[in-house]
Amino acid sequence: MANSLSTSGIVSGRKERQDLSDSFSDLHEPLSDHEALVAADRCYFCHDAPCVTACPTSIDIPLFIRQISTGTPEASAKTIFSQNILGGMCARVCPTETLCEEVCVREVAEGKPVLIGQLQRYATDTLMAEGTHPFERAAATGKSVGIVGAGPAGLACAHKLATLGHDVTIYEARQKGGGLNEFGIAAYKAVNDFAQKELDWLLSIGGITIKYGVALGEDITLADVQTDHDAVFFGMGLSGVNALGCEGEDLEHVVDAVSFISDLRQANDLAKVEIGRNVVVIGGGMTAVDAAVQSKLLGAQDVTLVYRRGKESMSASVYEQELATSNGVRIIYNAQPMKVAKNGKAMSVEFAYTKTKKGKLTRTGESFSLPADQVFKAIGQNLTGAPEALKLENGKIAVDENGRTSAPKVWAGGDCASGGDDLTVTAVAEGRDAALDIHATLLG
Repeated sequence: MANSLSTSGIVSGRKERQDLSDSFSDLHEPLSDHEALVAADRCYFCHDAPCVTACPTSIDIPLFIRQISTGTPEASAKTIFSQNILGGMCARVCPTETLCEEVCVREVAEGKPVLIGQLQRYATDTLMAEGTHPFERAAATGKSVGIVGAGPAGLACAHKLATLGHDVTIYEARQKGGGLNEFGIAAYKAVNDFAQKELDWLLSIGGITIKYGVALGEDITLADVQTDHDAVFFGMGLSGVNALGCEGEDLEHVVDAVSFISDLRQANDLAKVEIGRNVVVIGGGMTAVDAAVQSKLLGAQDVTLVYRRGKESMSASVYEQELATSNGVRIIYNAQPMKVAKNGKAMSVEFAYTKTKKGKLTRTGESFSLPADQVFKAIGQNLTGAPEALKLENGKIAVDENGRTSAPKVWAGGDCASGGDDLTVTAVAEGRDAALDIHATLLG
């Protein structure tokens, strides 16, 4: 590993190219045919399966696993895709350890669940490798729907509407689709450009057009989309980043973790991604863990993730926290940033220890400091650019149980909408369900 002072002033901890290739290989190697059959054989095929209830998209998990066990993974994949058209990506990034696998009867009885996520990947990869699409479009309805955002919610909504016979146009601000799946997921979770391959496969249903480089509020307005279409769906995600609210966060090399992850995902050469020797990540969610682990994989010598509350309060699962520590990331709990300071080329972050008393976070009066070449902020995102015509609730677009907004014939889902968890699988469910309501409204 080479350590040198880069031209940007960051003390580099970059690894050699071959080391990087090994470090960013697939987090979980796909199951072989034999391994899939063995894993499927552990399923009890419960009648009232708790795993189905725990799945935000309500996939019939016992059925798709039984189909694998009988040697028909293509049929298994269709069972999955009928509920979750992005089942391939969700199999890679969904926190199954806190959803379906957590309530698996095998987990409760033996502490070792059926490998639901890996079996889902096995089935979906098998069908997608054939290059065929399991669904066909219904007869044309003559209706069109405009969708803002080509992320998981928008794509799930678009696909369902297309299968029902509607024409769909997606307006995407970036030059690539996929949203969070393309720009916000750790590189080792979705290797070999899987997000774009999945997008191309999804679009093969037909009837969906994506217009890239078209930003809401700059190139189009809600009124424009309403004029051109019979209904509108917002799946624009969250583009704003929450501030630390402390002195020095505007210093150079204090950046948001989302941008770091996005830049890393889009890099053609990981060896050129700038990384410091001492990295501090502030936050407690999946983004914080992804930023911390990838910093270590890039070659940072010391990576510290600091979270203001206790371990049990972190939104990142225990599995994700253990993934971080197993990769050499140090996690400090109950500490809050007070100041980012710089003395010449040296930078440090001052933290105050905290405690929770009667549900309220308070400082203990003790503090400590960490040296840092880079500081990544991962304390959440917020909605920006929502049309004034849409009512907001807790900073997100207010929707009812069907995804309807306050504006007529306008729906929303995914991270930009109120309600559900900020997960890919939840976004897919909300996009799919909104599409069904849009379909019923347009034809009703």
